[in-house]
Amino acid sequence: MMRRVVFNQKGGVGKSSIAVNLAAISASRGLRTLVVDLDPQCNSSHYLLGEDYADYSPDIRGFFEQTLSFQLKPAGPEQFIHPTRFDNLAVMPANTELGDLQSKLETKHKIYKLRDALDQLDAEYDAIYIDTPPAFNFFTLSALVAAKRCLIPFDCDEFARQALYNLLANVHETRADHNAGLEVEGIVVNQYQSRATAPRQIVEDLEADNLPVLKSRISSSVKMKESHNEASPLVHMAPGHKLTQEFMALYDELHEEVALAV
Repeated sequence: MMRRVVFNQKGGVGKSSIAVNLAAISASRGLRTLVVDLDPQCNSSHYLLGEDYADYSPDIRGFFEQTLSFQLKPAGPEQFIHPTRFDNLAVMPANTELGDLQSKLETKHKIYKLRDALDQLDAEYDAIYIDTPPAFNFFTLSALVAAKRCLIPFDCDEFARQALYNLLANVHETRADHNAGLEVEGIVVNQYQSRATAPRQIVEDLEADNLPVLKSRISSSVKMKESHNEASPLVHMAPGHKLTQEFMALYDELHEEVALAV
């Protein structure tokens, strides 16, 4: 079972868009797929469940709240998961008040609880995608501890490039301290403008530094906003669109890499 975390400490780089659209492609190809939304902004939850995403309960906040108190018969992780209207695709939705629990969870050392929960779901899902908040905090660390592979969105900004090295250091430290099996799967160049000189130069510099930049590029397109507004991933809303094809190429590239690694 593949567990992939989509992680960047910078906001606005497309974490939710990448997590949801890859998950939707996975589900469309017959794999039982789960999205775990750890971001209090709830973008993945809204993307998959629509405007009434907050009505889906229990959610990820309930899962973490449960870990803070002793219960003889705690609810299993499957109780916090909800089906979407798309075949084979489910979500553990986020909650806007999730951040309120962070200090308590850190104090009680609950950093392995998400990993343990996903271990219990191994037989239920073929692929799990974890969306994270734009910060290196308890929830992103929980995701990195629970995942097997880390996918890093990158939006061709010079400041983002400088932050990327710090991000990679955090991932490597997490691997050393908590999750020896974690691999950086690759850097996804997102919102790419192929005709602009600066983005091309930044990507070339990353490749020159031997960073794991994936070949597939995700273009900047208004179709992505339309997809969010309609709460319908691209593979369902616009299967023939160029942006959808780029996501499919990214999905195939990732799975070719997995096949080669096995």
